[in-house]
Amino acid sequence: MRLGEKITVKLLLACAGISILGIVLIAVFIFKEGWSIIGKTGIIDFLFGDQWAPTNGIYGIFPMILGSIYVTIGALIIGVPIGVGCAIYLAEIAPSRLSAIIKLGVEILAGIPSVIYGLYGMTTIVPIIRNIFNNQGFSILAGSIVLGIMILPTIINISKDSIEAVPKEYKEGSLALGSSHWQAIIKVILPAARSGIVASIMLGMGRAVGETMAVIMITGNSTLIPESILSPVRTLTGNIGIEMGYASGEHQKALFATGIVLFVFIMILNLMAKLMPNKVGE
Repeated sequence: MRLGEKITVKLLLACAGISILGIVLIAVFIFKEGWSIIGKTGIIDFLFGDQWAPTNGIYGIFPMILGSIYVTIGALIIGVPIGVGCAIYLAEIAPSRLSAIIKLGVEILAGIPSVIYGLYGMTTIVPIIRNIFNNQGFSILAGSIVLGIMILPTIINISKDSIEAVPKEYKEGSLALGSSHWQAIIKVILPAARSGIVASIMLGMGRAVGETMAVIMITGNSTLIPESILSPVRTLTGNIGIEMGYASGEHQKALFATGIVLFVFIMILNLMAKLMPNKVGE
């Protein structure tokens, strides 16, 4: 190997090492800052306590955990059918010119700042929910709708690439055996591409769980356990984003401890997105 190639390899290795080092440093930092309050409160009381009252030294994040789960599930219910359906249309049905226009729209959708989604939710979705259900409008439903829109680019792009990666011989063989185009899509192409589709859903879920600004603006930020999809709710990210600016002492450490829970949750989702395709494809 030439000297220039050796230097290039070393530089690339250093770049990879820096990326891993960044993750390690972040993990060490948040665990160092937040673990003490978990130890003091007790991991069970911290995770499953239903009261968040920092001024009284009570730190229970169960309402925020439920808030993150409910909003994320709602986003997936809305975003997955639309995203996968759009991916199928772009990959298998749409004319090339129309497909290019739709793909451009999806790319623009991916580039819109989250605060713009939040403003749209506040000025459009929340008033609609308020008028229909005669409530405050800030709710799990509002957050689910906005996050469902936000995760569309992730699901559409990855699912589309997975569908297009299926060998054409699969489709041609199915058509040669007498199946219709739609039957070939449902019974041959989608099962062959399901690993990538599942990965897109997992990554979309990670995007929904990690979103902060938009959910702060439209979910109501209540620290009570939600009773329905029309209840206001606060997510884990929203809890950190709202209170970190003025928190200090144990309160600040409790927010770092919330970050630990969120960090572990996101890491699990990312690992599932990496490992599940191999399992599904077997």
